[in-house]
Amino acid sequence: MTDHRAPEGLQILPITGLGEFDADSDLAAEIVAAAPWIVDGDVLVVTSKVFSKTEGRMVAAPTDPDERDAFRRKLIDDETVRVVARRNRTLITANRNGLVQAAAGVDGSNVRTDQIALLPLDPDASAARLRTRLAEEHGLAVAVIVTDTMGRAWRTGQTDVAIGAAGIAVSHGYDGIDDGYGNTLLVTDIAVADELAAAGDLVKGKLDGVPVAVVRGMPYVDDGTAARDLVRDLDDDMFRLGVEEALAQGHREALLTRRSVRHFADDAVDPATMHAAFADALTAPAPHHTHPIRFLWIRDADRRRRLLDAMAHAWRTDLSADQKTPESIAKRVQRGQILYDAPELVIPVLTGDGMHDYPDERRNGCENTMFLVAGGAAVAGLLVALSAREIGSCWVGSTIFAADVVREQLELPQHWQPLGAVAIGHPAQPAGLRAPAATDGLVVEL
Repeated sequence: MTDHRAPEGLQILPITGLGEFDADSDLAAEIVAAAPWIVDGDVLVVTSKVFSKTEGRMVAAPTDPDERDAFRRKLIDDETVRVVARRNRTLITANRNGLVQAAAGVDGSNVRTDQIALLPLDPDASAARLRTRLAEEHGLAVAVIVTDTMGRAWRTGQTDVAIGAAGIAVSHGYDGIDDGYGNTLLVTDIAVADELAAAGDLVKGKLDGVPVAVVRGMPYVDDGTAARDLVRDLDDDMFRLGVEEALAQGHREALLTRRSVRHFADDAVDPATMHAAFADALTAPAPHHTHPIRFLWIRDADRRRRLLDAMAHAWRTDLSADQKTPESIAKRVQRGQILYDAPELVIPVLTGDGMHDYPDERRNGCENTMFLVAGGAAVAGLLVALSAREIGSCWVGSTIFAADVVREQLELPQHWQPLGAVAIGHPAQPAGLRAPAATDGLVVEL
């Protein structure tokens, strides 16, 4: 149940006169003593540091500035579950409750110089305990919001947000409700607890020693939600990593995005995307500062069909000479159907441009091998460049076994060497990342 009534007017009242809190403090009693004017229906907005002090989350710390800084960094590491972003000395982290903020909420401000404050272990439980004490021992039916200060993506400055809540629906959803113009609201979910947290901070301040405020006049219901319900699930979080961290992850995973995709959607690939992938691939290293690779993008459907039909005929001839059965031949030739079906077909070729000519066959053979390795690097670069753009591909070696047919059908120079064929298109299904290969026995350290 959600209360969509707009408040007729709000009062935001500071609770002054509260003393210093510690583990022996009776928080509920001290709040009521300082603010006997609290009434049913009020919302108490309490800074999290109050609970840090009353729940034993204050840590003794060195007073020497350098030692204190190092100790604080160690606490941040201990409280961090996931690093979201790091820039110079600023660290944005997620803690065990999923809260994303600077330094995991570890705070050395507004505390004694020999202490550092950690966030409450469970701020929702902290809010619930205070609310229960106020109800059972003081007869007050109120909601409680626990707050902490955070920055926001895309915005400068900080504001208080709800990290704990009890007795109040933390958000008001308007999905499916028509506005005054008859438009149906689709994605409108107001984070009411955060708005109340920010409102309370207007009268609490950071330097005034006022850790608790009361918001009065806000109609609310208790739907059992808590502040943890405002934490977006990682799978739905569009900003779960900082820019540098996202780029670093992309660099690490770029090669693992490459998979052999054999089933494609019917959509053509944007020519600009193809050319961008070609441009990336052609940065592959090549001997003697040459450009010995060409990518033949077969865009004419009739020419593609004639080429593939001729290759299939040559393959059948070879397999018949191997005395393969008709069934075996048909099965093997069928593997080349992907080259007919893929939206795009590219044939990499090694032109040999820039290849040195030696007086002996040994060095000429080595020269050819060196250029073939460069061709392989360009082909691999194309596959990765495509997959990094979420375009699928599958390298097929068939043109290597039908080089003369390829040269004849495409009217290529006799010294050009086909380096396989690449079927390209949008994957019919997301391919996901490959698992890194096992290296046992494959990497030899000498």
